[in-house]
Amino acid sequence: MYEIEGDSGSVRCFLASTAESRLVCNDPSVFGLNYTSALQKASSSILTILRENSACDVTEHESLVLHLLRGGLNFGLREALGESFGWNSHASAFMSAQRSRDEKNEEEWRITESNYKKVQVPPVCSIFFGDVVATGTSCDYALRSICDSVESQNSQIRHIFFVTIGGPRALESMKKVDEKCKARFSQYEGSTVIYLEGIFSVASAVSDLSIKITGTDLLRRDSLLAPEFLESQYEAPSYPLERCTIYDAGSRAFWLPEYLQDVREYWEHTLLLAEKGATFSELLAERCPQLSLERFPQVDLVALCKEQVKKFYSAVE
Repeated sequence: MYEIEGDSGSVRCFLASTAESRLVCNDPSVFGLNYTSALQKASSSILTILRENSACDVTEHESLVLHLLRGGLNFGLREALGESFGWNSHASAFMSAQRSRDEKNEEEWRITESNYKKVQVPPVCSIFFGDVVATGTSCDYALRSICDSVESQNSQIRHIFFVTIGGPRALESMKKVDEKCKARFSQYEGSTVIYLEGIFSVASAVSDLSIKITGTDLLRRDSLLAPEFLESQYEAPSYPLERCTIYDAGSRAFWLPEYLQDVREYWEHTLLLAEKGATFSELLAERCPQLSLERFPQVDLVALCKEQVKKFYSAVE
């Protein structure tokens, strides 16, 4: 785990790498229960490290896990806190926060599904939550909403811990809520953001990529990657070519037909590029230019794509 120094005020930012989160971010064939189990183990590991380094000095009865439906469920923080700290009585809260593209501007996002909320908080609470962050739309909503709920119950926020696979907007969102918490809660001490494997750039309209989904894809290029994660790209030639570091966090766990189709279609489209003459070296330079081509064996891109397509067809059989 590495602490990222910078002008973050009372928000501490860490970059962590674990065997389980590397597997999740590299191999999209890890899905369903295997996926959520891996993220829970990763969360447990980083919570243990934070506690050992006095960066998570909280008590069981003031701790609250905020579950964002659906993607935030994948981090398993309720169970991870139990495993890491031996807790049993920490509280949980739930809220839905589903984003969708704005009908008038597809590069803008808004919250569309936010009807469900069950939030009961202790008098003074330290909040733990996890989510995948690209545009930050859901994260911003959730943070505003939980702060309003805490204030409406005449309670206090002491600390917020946020575990994410995401881009720069995760830290930006935490900085904004940090300033609001300082003004609203007299017992507030600060917040912590833990990025798993990297602070990933997000695909945009100007991203020079053959295949992309803007506002969604978390990219390896132009990103701050954990050294262990960068080194792990050499383990399989498919890893650095993946369209997104995580794909859709919710469907990857809870609705596999949608998820598997998404990954399969990416590799089918990449196969079309390969059949038209695109090479592994060209796509590697496009998606992860910080890697050394010489460290990969000779890669037949057509064969690689066919293998990936077959893998995600057979996954539903």
